Amino acid sequence: MFSRVGARPAPRCPAPTVVLVHGQVISSLYMVPTARLLARDYAVLAPDLPGFGLSAKPRAVLSVPELADALAAWMEASGLRSAALVANSLGCQVVADLAARRPELVEALVLAGPTMDREARTAWAQVGRWLRDWSGERPSLALAHLRDFALAGPRRSWRTFRYALADRIEDKLPRVEAPALVVRGERDPIVPQRWAEEVAGLLPRGRLVVIPGGPHCVNYSTPGAFTRVVRAFLATV
Repeated sequence: MFSRVGARPAPRCPAPTVVLVHGQVISSLYMVPTARLLARDYAVLAPDLPGFGLSAKPRAVLSVPELADALAAWMEASGLRSAALVANSLGCQVVADLAARRPELVEALVLAGPTMDREARTAWAQVGRWLRDWSGERPSLALAHLRDFALAGPRRSWRTFRYALADRIEDKLPRVEAPALVVRGERDPIVPQRWAEEVAGLLPRGRLVVIPGGPHCVNYSTPGAFTRVVRAFLATV
């Protein structure tokens, strides 16, 4: 597994290591704007999950639990006993699965734009919402998506999407022990306010913050506002 690594901050910072987990058919590349800001205060790592970005491409397409297992194995191989996991979109499903099954690895969770809304769990509904989101994102996000789609390939991209649709994050959230923050961009059509509130409510130690004017990928298109929210939350953990 390939990962991007931030410069280690001053030793005086008593902060958890932050692991940034990317979403559907994209890599840690679009986590860089947030990583650069968080790296001023935290040790930051942003891996590419197996099959995506610059990581190895296993022949089998991994399900959400299998991606969570790969993330756990990577953390252990990297010497991380635990970390604060900050995820976007499909990454939220991966880290929620990990937190529910391996609570010892997770100090805190930040779920930015968590998928999938259980009232719109169809390919047509999700693709339609995804297309509506593009007007609110930075134009350069399209280039990152195209690059990473080419690296992952259409077969892996489609199968991963199907796995994401079938994954019931709502059944796992009540088993998450770590403090958790749900972050929604105010203009995110993929994650409506109703669903964001439901996700936060299902988490035993969850709460919700809405970023004014933010789209789905707040980590890329509004990194300053997103990072401020993450810093404030981690200061309470």
